[in-house]
Amino acid sequence: MAHVLNPEQTESTPLNTELETPTLEAAAENNEPSTETPITSHTASAPAEHHEEPDLNMEDFAAALESFDREQAAEAAAQAFDDSAIVPGTVIKLTDKHVVVDVGMKSEGLIPIEQVIDHAGQPKLHPGEAVDVVIEREEPEGGYLLSYEKAQRLRVWDTIEKAHNEKTPITGTVVGRVKGGLTVDIGIKAFLPGSQLELRPVRNLDAYIGQPIQVRVIKLNKKRGNVVVSRKEILEEEQTERRSKTLEHLEEGAVLTGTVKNLTDYGAFVDLGGIDGLLHITDMSWGRLTHPRDLVNVGDEIQVKVLKFDKEKQRVSLGFKQLTPDPWLDAVERYPVGAHVRGRVLSVTDYGAFVELEQGIEGLVHVSEMTWSKRMKHPSKIVKPGEEVETVILQVNPADRRISLGMKQLFDNPWEHLGDKYPTGATVEGRVRNLTDFGAFIEIEDGIDGLVHVSNLSWTRRVKHPSEVLKKGERVHAVVLGVEPENRRLSLGIKQLQPDVWETFFAQHRVGDVVHGKILRTAQFGAFVEISEGVEGLCHVSEATDAHGAPVKLEQGDEREFKVIRMNQEEKKVALSLRAVSGEEASRADVEAYKQPVSSSTTTLGDLVNWKREK
Repeated sequence: MAHVLNPEQTESTPLNTELETPTLEAAAENNEPSTETPITSHTASAPAEHHEEPDLNMEDFAAALESFDREQAAEAAAQAFDDSAIVPGTVIKLTDKHVVVDVGMKSEGLIPIEQVIDHAGQPKLHPGEAVDVVIEREEPEGGYLLSYEKAQRLRVWDTIEKAHNEKTPITGTVVGRVKGGLTVDIGIKAFLPGSQLELRPVRNLDAYIGQPIQVRVIKLNKKRGNVVVSRKEILEEEQTERRSKTLEHLEEGAVLTGTVKNLTDYGAFVDLGGIDGLLHITDMSWGRLTHPRDLVNVGDEIQVKVLKFDKEKQRVSLGFKQLTPDPWLDAVERYPVGAHVRGRVLSVTDYGAFVELEQGIEGLVHVSEMTWSKRMKHPSKIVKPGEEVETVILQVNPADRRISLGMKQLFDNPWEHLGDKYPTGATVEGRVRNLTDFGAFIEIEDGIDGLVHVSNLSWTRRVKHPSEVLKKGERVHAVVLGVEPENRRLSLGIKQLQPDVWETFFAQHRVGDVVHGKILRTAQFGAFVEISEGVEGLCHVSEATDAHGAPVKLEQGDEREFKVIRMNQEEKKVALSLRAVSGEEASRADVEAYKQPVSSSTTTLGDLVNWKREK
């Protein structure tokens, strides 16, 4: 009964064929053989009428075979998902995000584009190029995620391990900056801490990007794929080796070649070969430098002389100017006093200008030696830095390394012949240039000023400030009172244009004269009285009494008669007395009163004297 075929069993034959497909899939997924037995006997004894649909059965078989192949490829891919296995491939194309690679599977693989970009942002792979990769996983949407970096690590790992064990350097390229340091491509990306880049701290790490450098592997973790490298270790070893060679020749007086490493305000540090020396700014040039950069720059290779070497502290003092003779040794012979020399203005200050006569020799033109004019200008109004000027040697002091220069000596001294041009008593005309508390400066010609002292402004007025009489800028006449060429002084007077009222007074008056005067001002010791225009006399309090000796109060504005009791023409002083005038008038009155009651025939001189005494 089991072998009897019926129509339902006949219809089930193609169904059994279709059931084989999921059975294969399950086997592929579970890695186990199928437990179902195909019904081949039924298929063999199927009625002839079922062979009428051979195309349908072949399509189902083809689909099942394709599914089986896909499962086999998946198994191979699963076996390849070992991060230690390298798979060869061929670059098909590059997109914005990936490099498409044919790895010999049904689907293509994708490498993230950032893994193949160099430091300049250009891809290192191109279509058609062979590439080794590591398959990381199959993507849900199809294809495989590949790693170019892991494959590179596996290729170069042996080399890196050997370099680490043997402490040999590896050449790499700085490809980027990360937190705390740089990324260096040594076949794989390694981390270079910023502290391990140079012997001294580096501020600008970006400057190293794209630069090839030698590094040493100081730490690695193959499991994690981490590599740490150092450049500082190699530099330290090189420095130690250079230092040993340098120390063999390093001694005071030795001349060595070095490289300028750093500049400061006070000098330059020079690498002599593993050991640095200080080239102080005072040992750079026999002349004056404002900054070391005026002579050298970082990176310059220069010859220096060892001035001092402290072996214990490893300190070296260097000199550059000591390689040439001191130009001051024969400066006196080469620059005699009075010689005319040309030089370049180095700098200008408030007190003068420094002029370089040659390398290492400079002199000072003091502001007082720039022009004969006593009216000094600021040196910047006369010379400019960089300008070539002609000067005269005034003094040379090699011990202090100083040369005094002059510019006004190139011209005739106008003061030497000024006395001939403007003799004493001559009348001159000029412009009031300046007013001070003690007088007025009058310019009579360019660079020649004369001083009118405040006491020489007026015979009659007591002038406290020149502005009471003169105004700045106005033109006036004056009399030459004296010329001092050696001191460049010219004394002028304005009141001398008018007659001296004192001379007139002394010529017309004598001691004993009675003069009329007006009290101008009073003081505790007496009163000042105007006895002629511009002439004052002093009446002391002891002389300000009446005929009986009683004090007389003198007030400003009062007008009285005074007797001249003393005169000093040189000091222009006149002493006055009110008492002498009052006493003389009283004596005359007494005589007249005595005469009235007594006859003149019987009056004698003795009587008059006795009467006076009694009274």
